[in-house]
Amino acid sequence: MPASSIRARVRAEMIDEIKAVARRHLASDGADLSLRAVARDMGMVSSAIYRYFPSRDDLLTALIIEAYQALGDAVEAADAAVDRADLRGRWHAVCRAARTWALAHPAEYALLYGSPVPGYAAPVDTVLPAQRPPLTLLGILRDGVAAGRITPPEDDLPEPVRADLAEIADGLFPGLPEALLARGMAGWTQLFGLISFDLFGRLDPVVPHRDAYFDHQTALMADLVGLP
Repeated sequence: MPASSIRARVRAEMIDEIKAVARRHLASDGADLSLRAVARDMGMVSSAIYRYFPSRDDLLTALIIEAYQALGDAVEAADAAVDRADLRGRWHAVCRAARTWALAHPAEYALLYGSPVPGYAAPVDTVLPAQRPPLTLLGILRDGVAAGRITPPEDDLPEPVRADLAEIADGLFPGLPEALLARGMAGWTQLFGLISFDLFGRLDPVVPHRDAYFDHQTALMADLVGLP
């Protein structure tokens, strides 16, 4: 094997190990990572880690993108596993997959949807991975409209909101009525608000039957967007 390939493989393995240690720190210490602490746990001098991640923010960005991609993979796989014509089944599958991933990866979920990390501003590289879950949900609405199985609601949007949503629809879902897009986005924000309340203990001890409550709430959103 050429020396350059060996170096590339060793570098990739080191990056993976750094991220694995950093994820353990997320679980124990929260998102305000210390590169020095990560380096110490790996038994390397603190200056060495900067050859792989020039700053804490670069490491955070790598973890954020990786987490968004994992969540995106989970929701897209759940959607793909359901018959295309079963719009409501797809909606529930996507919502459940997002919650299942969050419960299995609470530290990563908190990094994505918890309190902002002090001093960190997410770069544009995080935008496309972050869009995958909402685009999957909105894709269900697009398919329903195209098949004539979803009737768009009456458009009573304030004009500034309509203009914003028209721009979003033109860029991502041409032809999707703004009023339906508004309801779909309500379903998206309700989904992650519900997951956050569940994960961060906001439902304790009021709602002990979390699975049933979650399904009931996502069904309400399915009704709101007009899924048959």
